[in-house]
Amino acid sequence: MKYLVTGTAGFIGFHLTKRLLEIGETVVGIDNLNDYYDVRIKHARLKELGIFEIEFEYNKIVKSQKYTNFKFAKIDITEKTTISKHFENESFDIVCNFAAQAGIMYSTINPEAYKQSNIIGFQNIIDCCKEHKCKLIYASSSSVYGENAKIPFSENDTISTPKNYYAETKIFNEQLAEKYSKEFEIETIGLRLFSVYGTFGRPDMAYMIFAKSILNNQSINIYGDGSMKRDLTFVEDVVTTIEKLIAYSAEHKLYNEIFNIGSTNPIPVLELIEFLENLLETKAIRNYLPQRYEEIQTTFADTSKLENFINYKPNSPFDKGLKKFVEWYKQFKIKE
Repeated sequence: MKYLVTGTAGFIGFHLTKRLLEIGETVVGIDNLNDYYDVRIKHARLKELGIFEIEFEYNKIVKSQKYTNFKFAKIDITEKTTISKHFENESFDIVCNFAAQAGIMYSTINPEAYKQSNIIGFQNIIDCCKEHKCKLIYASSSSVYGENAKIPFSENDTISTPKNYYAETKIFNEQLAEKYSKEFEIETIGLRLFSVYGTFGRPDMAYMIFAKSILNNQSINIYGDGSMKRDLTFVEDVVTTIEKLIAYSAEHKLYNEIFNIGSTNPIPVLELIEFLENLLETKAIRNYLPQRYEEIQTTFADTSKLENFINYKPNSPFDKGLKKFVEWYKQFKIKE
């Protein structure tokens, strides 16, 4: 099988690419390597995949020095002509789209970035999948549930109350995938991801910000009273889930199926901080600020549909997953 993984220098895209390569699949990875957050961690992820260049020439194929079944190119999915040529040249079987402008709060500052990547870019990818008959697996988000009062969140819930533009772009992705599945018989699998954490994580995520602040004796901003809960989901479990969905879809065609991917164990912000304090053996300096409207109070995944399909759900104990992250982060911080 040949895979295209977009956003392969990103958090989940990197972990998925690594897993696919380790089980012997052929992967072409692309990423625009933007500077939304520190590009050093993107380069570090690529180095783990055997890509050692720092100054990437746009659309130049770089072969991995570690995996013979992997090559990478710096490409932006908003460039339709460039993307189309790679589909024509490579004959992909499965496309895993993890290229997107991430971050909820940033969408209030720079909505154009989300329009370009999450809407225009996604349109380009799914158009190419239609033309070349590729199966599409794409990242959605738990943020689509917005102000839904019923928890845990189910895939059957109505999603009509997004609280930010980021969520709106993910709803657009799901609606477009539904349209293409129905009209063009394109197999699409949407992943409503719930607060993924782990090694090589995004520096803009709360657990990364908290760990850095604690180690540097800097204050942590806590919005609200600290009772806000997140269904924190270990990245290795996310990749295992995707791997199992791919195996399932090889035997059963999946048209416009959407799955929650969460741990079903919401953790309060203050509890997350306490876990980090214990693992880092340092007390956090807390700075309480008003609650932000754009954020959901609680995320909680109902994963019964996922379990019914693949007999699996993310199951790593939070303390063990966070310990793995902290052990990695201490080493990464030293190397920065």
